[in-house]
Amino acid sequence: MSEEAKKIIKKKKRKKIFIITIQFLIVITFFISWEILANKKIINPFIFSSPSRIYDTLLKLIITNELWEHIFTTLYETIIAFTIGISCGFIIAIILYECPTLAKIVDPFLTMINSLPKVALGPIIIIWAGANTKSIIVMALLINLIVSIMNIYNGFTGVDKTKIKLLKSFGATKKQILRYLIIPESKRTIISSLKINISMTLIGVIMGEFLVSKKGIGYLIIYGTQVFNLTLVMSGILVLVLLSFIIYEIVTLIEKKLSNQR
Repeated sequence: MSEEAKKIIKKKKRKKIFIITIQFLIVITFFISWEILANKKIINPFIFSSPSRIYDTLLKLIITNELWEHIFTTLYETIIAFTIGISCGFIIAIILYECPTLAKIVDPFLTMINSLPKVALGPIIIIWAGANTKSIIVMALLINLIVSIMNIYNGFTGVDKTKIKLLKSFGATKKQILRYLIIPESKRTIISSLKINISMTLIGVIMGEFLVSKKGIGYLIIYGTQVFNLTLVMSGILVLVLLSFIIYEIVTLIEKKLSNQR
C-alpha cells in the first residue's frame, strides 16, 4: 500500500472517530441537561421524569427479569413480521413486474391501502385474528408489506430498458432476464427496502402492542400511561430507541456485506 493511500485511510478513520465523539458528546450533554433541569424543577419531573429515575426503573426491571421478557417479545414479533413482509413483498413485486396489466389494476388499491391509517383497522384486526400475537403481526404486515412491494417493484421497473432489449435480442427468456438482470440490477433498491421495512415493522409491532399485548415494549409504554407512571413510559421509549438503533445497525451491516458481494 502506498503512503498516499495510508494517509487517506488514516484521514477517514480520524473523521469517523471525530463524528462518533461528537455524537457521544451530544447524547451525554442531553442527558446531563435533562437531569439538571429536572432537579432544579425548571421542567416538571413528574411529566418529563429524569435520567436518574429512568435508570432506577430500568434497574428494577432488569433485576426482576421483566425488561428482557418485554424486549424478547417485541424482537420476536418484529423478526416474524419483518421476515414475512420482505419475503411476500419480494414475491408479489416479481408477480406484478411479470404481469404489467395486473400491476396497473392493483396500483390504486395499493396506494389507498398504504395511505389508510392502520390504527383504524385495529378493532377489526382484533376480531379477525384475536387479541394475541397474531393481531400484532398482522398490524405490522399492514404497515410494512405495501411499502416493500412498492419499493421493490419500482426498483424492478427502473432497470435500464436498453439492457433488457439487449438480452432479448440474444434470445433470453423472461425468467432469465429476471434472474440475471432485473434482480441483480435492483439489489441496491432491495437492500435499501430492508431498512425501510425494519423501521415500518417496528412501528407496526409497537402499535399492535398498544392495542392487544400483555408483554413487549409497547405494552410497557401503554401500561405506564394507564397508571400515570411517566418514568416507566420514558424508560420504555428509551429502550425502544436503543433497540431500533441496534436493529438499524445490524441491517446496515448486512447491507454493507451484500453490497460488497459481486
